[in-house]
Amino acid sequence: MRHRTGPDGHLLVSGMNWSGQEQHIHTSAGAPVKMQKMLIKLLVLVGIIGWSHGAIQRPDYDDTRNPEFLNPSWMASIPDDQPLSEVTMPGSHNTMALYGGIYAECQSWSLASQLRAGIRFLDVRVRHVKGNLTIHHGVSYQWAHFGHVLEGVADFLGEYPSETVLMRVREEYSETYDIYAAVVDYIQRYVNWDLLWHSRLVPTMGEARGKLIVLQDFSGPDLGMRYGSLDIADDWSVPTLIHVKEKWQSVYEHLEAAPAGNRTQIFLTFSSGAGLFAYPRAVAQRVNPQLYDYLMAKTDLNQRLGIVCMDFPAAPIIQMIIDFQLKEAEKSRKAINTVFDKASLKNILSSLKKKLIEYVNV
Repeated sequence: MRHRTGPDGHLLVSGMNWSGQEQHIHTSAGAPVKMQKMLIKLLVLVGIIGWSHGAIQRPDYDDTRNPEFLNPSWMASIPDDQPLSEVTMPGSHNTMALYGGIYAECQSWSLASQLRAGIRFLDVRVRHVKGNLTIHHGVSYQWAHFGHVLEGVADFLGEYPSETVLMRVREEYSETYDIYAAVVDYIQRYVNWDLLWHSRLVPTMGEARGKLIVLQDFSGPDLGMRYGSLDIADDWSVPTLIHVKEKWQSVYEHLEAAPAGNRTQIFLTFSSGAGLFAYPRAVAQRVNPQLYDYLMAKTDLNQRLGIVCMDFPAAPIIQMIIDFQLKEAEKSRKAINTVFDKASLKNILSSLKKKLIEYVNV
């Protein structure tokens, strides 16, 4: 964002919107200097001035290049018979959006780092041009194609077969509405076809291990589950930073609904948002702390939250989301063991009683 005086004496404030187009705001020719300064202050408030920043690594927000710590095999502790719809997991919005400036960038970690940090839901946007699928966020090319994403997931699952990865795939910055054949071609070229979960049905954890579950956000025959079958809250539009309050309210309400919601349906909550005067990084810096506090307050409640999808998540908040599932699985195992132990004790006592009666009768 920059401001200068135009040839007509107007104050000209210009910058790039989310799609990379330059936009201008003019003041009137007779606007007093005080009014111009107030306008600049307003632009600072809504988040379009003051772009320079240093990398930040907080418990809730991280835009550095590497996670604070990794958790690559956390799903190994989930019972095989637990439906995936009951798993609470962290996700990344616009997973591959690492380039293009502040209006395009939603993550700072590579795909490999995200997966090893514990992310299990990926949001992948492909531009379709004559059968080629490049990765885009709006006009911003992300220096990757769909094959790179598939190879990255396959490599990860090959190294950690206890895990599963859910991947939403949708078309971005092209309007062919016909990416099915290209997606199939990339899958056949870059990964083993057996890597995919080939059903609309929600799998159990045991069925999902080692699998890529495509959440199909495009038309065509089934490649996996349908993205629209999820219960989704994605109120992404945050016009200015003044609207962060409304964004958080949407996140809060959906997270509150998840524990009592349909247990056979996967819940997906996006904490990410952006707008002309509120770029993704600025929104995440304000929403992620509220999400962190919300999770912290519920750590002892043992609730299903579904998928929590974030911009610039930090390792500690990822761990908090993971812990909801691990504690539930641990409690389930303890409950089973307790029932087994009680039953075993009852059988032992019954057997001893019978033997004592037989001994007395003799």
